[in-house]
Amino acid sequence: MFPVRCSGILLHVTSLPSPHGIGDLGAEAVDFVEALGRARQGIWQVLPLGPTGYGDSPYQCFSAFAGNPLLVDLRELAYLGWLTPADFHEAPDFDAASVNFGRVVPWKLDRLRRAFARFRETATAEQMAEQATFRDANRLWLDDYALFMALKHEHYQVEWTRWPAELALREPAALGAARERLAAEIDYHVFGQWCFARQWTALRAHANARGVRIIGDLPIFVAHDSADVWAGRELFLLEANGWPRVVAGVPPDYFSATGQLWGNPLYDWARLAELGYEWWLQRLAQATRLFDYVRIDHFRGFVANWEIPREAPTAASGRWAPGPGAALFATATSRLGLIPLIAEDLGVITPQVESLRDEFAYPGMRILQFAFGTDPKAPDYLPHNFIPGCAVYTGTHDNDTTVGWFHSAAGEGTTRTAEQIAAERQRVLRYLGTDGSEIHWDLIRLALSSVAKLAVFPMQDVLGLGSSARMNMPGTTAGNWQWRLPPTQFTLDHEARLAELSAAYERQLFPAATG
Repeated sequence: MFPVRCSGILLHVTSLPSPHGIGDLGAEAVDFVEALGRARQGIWQVLPLGPTGYGDSPYQCFSAFAGNPLLVDLRELAYLGWLTPADFHEAPDFDAASVNFGRVVPWKLDRLRRAFARFRETATAEQMAEQATFRDANRLWLDDYALFMALKHEHYQVEWTRWPAELALREPAALGAARERLAAEIDYHVFGQWCFARQWTALRAHANARGVRIIGDLPIFVAHDSADVWAGRELFLLEANGWPRVVAGVPPDYFSATGQLWGNPLYDWARLAELGYEWWLQRLAQATRLFDYVRIDHFRGFVANWEIPREAPTAASGRWAPGPGAALFATATSRLGLIPLIAEDLGVITPQVESLRDEFAYPGMRILQFAFGTDPKAPDYLPHNFIPGCAVYTGTHDNDTTVGWFHSAAGEGTTRTAEQIAAERQRVLRYLGTDGSEIHWDLIRLALSSVAKLAVFPMQDVLGLGSSARMNMPGTTAGNWQWRLPPTQFTLDHEARLAELSAAYERQLFPAATG
């Protein structure tokens, strides 16, 4: 699937430097693309880009199709005349090293509303036509999303199951009245999506022209409080009142002795099959329009997913329930052609999961932090056992940083005992032939030197940061998704070291795309 041996950096857009408290699609994103080119890194991997809801998690979004308006670069809107210098006065004291969502969200969305008001007053005919074309091209999801967000605004952001019944149940007369009553609010949300789409399209084109390809992230599940579930209730296992009958998660694992209780509603795969998997085909098509490659999260859920009673206190009481298997991907391949997917085949992986992955030739993932423990799958993650088509990571957004992992203690985001950690650390040192003083570079070198066609490492590993820079701790709801890259932390020395290692192991940029 990858035409060259390539490597890259995992860094979510929110983690980029910017003057407005959260990374965005503006100048710093362009600068990062340029830095990737200088560092001979042909891949930029991001987390899901959707509009985040509860907990600010990119894996719990208000839509599986929409973009996050918090990522819109306000400076471009100022350049277009939709914001003025006065709009940037008295900004909160934003932290360069962390996203404070409590400050960022109200401030940025208020500026987006100001920009929308001026757009309505001053937009040129060409700009109006461009937005109208965007709206028409995306009606399959945009109409429901914009109405859903307008209704959430009207009902003080409460979840849709707590709206008046005629709106929660989507009675046609009530929806028609809402569209008239909330027309301006609906237009505001369309404007936000148009701004996101035009900026993302420009950024991706710039990356492709510099030989950099972008890997997006497609969560298998969607949030219950989302336009997708509200507008497509028949596609999910829901009670008559709209609440999930069962919810998603995973059984006890490396991160938690009681498993992970995600809370997402589960799909009614039988009904989706009757409908030809149309919703999933639209979702996959959208992902391929946005990204060059797509990591599909929790791939094993397509074979069987961990089904947990909605009222269960932990995930331990769940059971495996069958997924669609090959039928979904065969339909998608028939309709959409070859889909550039990377299968996140982590967790409890069975021969059936591996068979599904291999049937469609999707690269699987190998995590070096999992290679030296006692899990039965650990030997598969050792580079001498790799197959060339796989993708290797030092760690993912769910892992501790490599430095944090190597120096961790029992009870710190892991189910390993002190004895297991000590034994694992010794196996690492023996395998690498190192003293561990630069363990992050040791693992980066190991990934680059492997036969895996793709090698990826989180930015925190390039910088050698400890556990305080961790992006997410699975099974927890506080303190995640906040880490940011301060403006001067990724230096020319880092770029040069990556470029030297990548050249040594024949990792390349992609051919520059034009047009």
